[in-house]
This record gives sequence, C-alpha cells and structure tokens, in this order.
Amino acid sequence: MSVAGWVALCAASGALSGALSGALGFVLARRWPRRGELAGEATFLALHIAGLAAPSLRAGLTRESARKAVRHLRTVLGTSALAVTSAERVLARDGDGVPEDDRVLGEVRAAMMGGRAHLAPGEPSGVVVPLTVEGRVVGTLAAYDTAVSASLVRTVTELGRWVSGQLELAELDSSRRRALEAEMRALRAQISPHFVYNSLTTIASFVRTDPERARELLLDFADFTRYALRRARDFTTLADELSCVDRYLLLERARFGDRLRFTVQVAPEVLRVPVPFLCLQPLVENAIKHGMPGEVRVVIKDAGSEAHISVEDDGIGMDPEHARAILGEEPKGGIGLSNVDLRMRHIYGREYGLVVETSPGEGTRIQLRIPKCRPEHSPV
Repeated sequence: MSVAGWVALCAASGALSGALSGALGFVLARRWPRRGELAGEATFLALHIAGLAAPSLRAGLTRESARKAVRHLRTVLGTSALAVTSAERVLARDGDGVPEDDRVLGEVRAAMMGGRAHLAPGEPSGVVVPLTVEGRVVGTLAAYDTAVSASLVRTVTELGRWVSGQLELAELDSSRRRALEAEMRALRAQISPHFVYNSLTTIASFVRTDPERARELLLDFADFTRYALRRARDFTTLADELSCVDRYLLLERARFGDRLRFTVQVAPEVLRVPVPFLCLQPLVENAIKHGMPGEVRVVIKDAGSEAHISVEDDGIGMDPEHARAILGEEPKGGIGLSNVDLRMRHIYGREYGLVVETSPGEGTRIQLRIPKCRPEHSPV
C-alpha cells in the first residue's frame, strides 16, 4: 500500500481535483519525503491522479467508465490490484492479483449486504467497499494487496466515498437532461395542435383561389414541421433557427395578411453560432400572439464573445408582474417563454436567462444573450 497515497487522500478528502506537481519526483526517485513535503507535494499528486478519473466517473457507473477510471484509482491507492464492479459483474480490473470473478462477486455481495467495508481474507487479501448513489448501493471498489492494514481499509473507504460523490453528480446530470428533454416535448406539444390546425386551414383557403400559393405554403409548412418536430439534437446553428423562424413567419403572414408586419436584421458574423434547438421560434410566436395587429422585429447583433438577440413587438404588452410570473421558479402560463428561459439558464448559467421589458400598452421586448462557444458539458 502507498503511505503517500493514504496521507494525500486524507488531506484532500472531498476536494479531489487539481494539477500534477513535483510530487512525481518522490515516486520516480523512490525516496521518503522530508518533513513538510508529503502534505504538500504528494497531496497534489493524489489530487491530479484522482482528477484524471473524475471525467469518466461523471458518465455514471458503466463498463466503459470503469475501464477508463480503474488505473487512476489504483494509482491513488497504491495497491497491487483493483477491481470496479456493479452489483452483478466485474466491470474493470487493473494490476496483478485480482481474483477470479466468482470470488470477487461473492465478496461484493457481502459488502453490499453489510453496507460498509468488507475484509476479504485469502491470497491476495482484499477490502471491498460499497459505492452508493442516493442511498442505493450500485457497485463496489475491491482493492487487493499482499496484506490488509487498517490504513488500507480507511484509504479504500475514503476513495469509495469520493467515487460515490462523482456518481451522484452523474445522476444529477442525467436527471437534468431528462427534465430538459421533457420540457422540449412540452414545447413540441404546444407547437403541434394550434399552429398545425391554423396553418392547414390557411393553406386550404388558397387551394381554389391561388393553387400556386397553396403549394408554396405547403412546402413552407413541411419545412417548418420537419425542423420543429424532428428528434432534436443538443444544438443547432443560428442560421438553422432563423430558417425555421422564416418559414413560421411566412405561414403566419399568409394567415394574418397585412395585419402582421415583420422585419429581421441579422449580423452575418453570428449565423454559425451554436444555439439550443428551438430557442428563437417560441419568442417570435409570443411576439405575434401579443403584438397583433402590429409589427414584430427580430434583431441579432454581434457582441464580441456573444450574440445578442432581441425580439420586439408593438402590441398590447403585459403587466411586469405577469412577466415575472411566467419566468419564475414555477412558471404560470407562457410555456414557450419559460421553456426557453429554463434551458438557457441550465445550459449557460443563471445570468443567461431571458430579459423581458414590457408594460401595458407599450409592447414587449425579449432579449437573450448566447455565448459564441458551446459549453463543454452542456446538459442537453
């Protein structure tokens, strides 16, 4: 067992992340560190190695994530061998000396039943600790060495707690993705019935009087629904979002005639900016709903590291309290606006939610900022 690994792990409990340091010299030179060196240099080494395992564990406990993480976890422990298991199977192993699967799984069952570290006598000796997510035991760490000491038990137990914490974060990420997917399904459900009915009714009105116009509108309708109702990718481009908005506006213009006026101004530099799927059309839909009859203006500007989007109407406006209720923690009405607001804040941070400027009789302006760089770990 690695004494340096144990001291470093205890010193860094609950915050295992960081950067590689000169502690590698201790390992390569095989010398015992002087007083004061161990707590600093070796701690950084343990932090760095554990940090290498963290991204894999944030994907959840799978065969692939365990395979990528097990070598780094064994390096932190300094044991001869280490296995990562689920409740039913050995997912990955590293080092010489991991027993056959049947023996490991027997020890796994004992650890899971007891809910704490289980000592595994024999050759090699081992200690198996449960991994938990929301109080459920989902797997184990099984460490094996020539002998099991009290310090090894403490070290494996501490590492097991850290791994469990990473798996908890993975579960939170998964829950957030499922929530966002549910919000997207709700948004599609809003688009489908009323808009489809109104569009088809409008198209039908042109079939006899202007067949060519009816044909063009049908093609626009097909393009819009193909985009809006497809299986959404995480992101699309601003150019694709604008194309969707263009089809939507053409169909609404056919429905409302001259009562609807709209202008779209876009800086060419932002057309390739990645944006969350269906983040713009609900804002335009809201502007038409509250701005008829009148004008809808979409302005998209290049603002350095961000694209700034403004959707404005000169309609009836709304009470600011009502706007706050729509974008509150428990939205009341305005499913399209609240959906976009929630997704923007989840993806980019709380400061990237919608900004609504409105008052009765003064129209409404909705603004949002979108960073030009897609976040590395977006939840959708």
